[in-house]
Amino acid sequence: MVEAGLMGMTIPERYGGQGASWLETVLVVEEIARACTLSARILVEANMGAVGAVMAYGTEPQREMVARQVLAGDKPAICITEPEAGSAASQMTTTARRTGSDYVLNGRKHWITGGGVSRVHLVLARVLDAAGNEEGIGGFLVVRDPEAGVVPEGFTVGPRERTMGLCGMPEAELVFDGMVVGENCVLQPPGGFRRGFAALMNAYNSQRVGAGTIAMGVAAGALDHARRYLRERRQFGRPLAEFQGLQWMLADMDAGVHASRLMLREAAVSRGPDGSAFPDPMMAARAKMFASETAVRVVNDALQMFGARGYGNKEPLERMYRDVRMFTIAGGTAQILKTQVAGGLLGIKTPQTRGGYGVAGRLAAE
Repeated sequence: MVEAGLMGMTIPERYGGQGASWLETVLVVEEIARACTLSARILVEANMGAVGAVMAYGTEPQREMVARQVLAGDKPAICITEPEAGSAASQMTTTARRTGSDYVLNGRKHWITGGGVSRVHLVLARVLDAAGNEEGIGGFLVVRDPEAGVVPEGFTVGPRERTMGLCGMPEAELVFDGMVVGENCVLQPPGGFRRGFAALMNAYNSQRVGAGTIAMGVAAGALDHARRYLRERRQFGRPLAEFQGLQWMLADMDAGVHASRLMLREAAVSRGPDGSAFPDPMMAARAKMFASETAVRVVNDALQMFGARGYGNKEPLERMYRDVRMFTIAGGTAQILKTQVAGGLLGIKTPQTRGGYGVAGRLAAE
């Protein structure tokens, strides 16, 4: 992907990237996801999420560092989830305490995609001043590159989770125990730590569009396999393509993929309130929710068409089903996104729309 110029496509040209739009990126993501879910996931995280946040809010040295790493092949890790803070991200307990001109990180991050493999890490933590008073939630850029001899003291990689699908990418625990990061590593959006969390999470809207596109791309690939198989496979003296029940299944699958594609592309070209550089949060949530749930149904129906052959590993359907199942969970569960969409439609303040419970939510609201 480095040789093909796909890593860091969205990085501005002055830092060595192509300055590609979110829409241009999702067009590429869909095509790659048709064949390999994992490669598409790497592509999303090398162009959206943490990369987008740094390019939008980072200092010049931070942007140059991240661009250099990504263009060389790194997939940055965005470190939000903790053992007791998944969907309720604002309830994280990892802290970054001010000590002189530095910050000291303590805590655990869990289910971090690329843990132990990624070099660049964007770690979200609860910021405390020297007296222990909370200031909000901030982002901290941490580089870990054992091959280059860069292993920060107090930063260890914990056990890897064994997963149902996407087995080529580690999901691991990261432990921070008194790890010191300099002030130059703080990623601080306008408004400081009080409003920084909302801005950092806003950057995640591009990642949601990307994740939804992966799911849709997998579904589009499954649809292609189903069309091929219905033409090739014969039962009762005629091709499966002539059976009306399977035709109707195929038509529903096609409609779901097409609707998902349109919603995702609409979200990709949208912009959030106040001139945000990232997709509209409602459109991103709606598109990711719909595309991920639709993709699971489409791949499941494609596997059903193959019968026992689809359940075996000579066809890619069983792998595609295991892979696509993750996208209704990671990056905002389908249920959390439905709550967010419904809250927007009804004008109801939810933990997702007001920035979360507790101090972080109150600071974001203020």
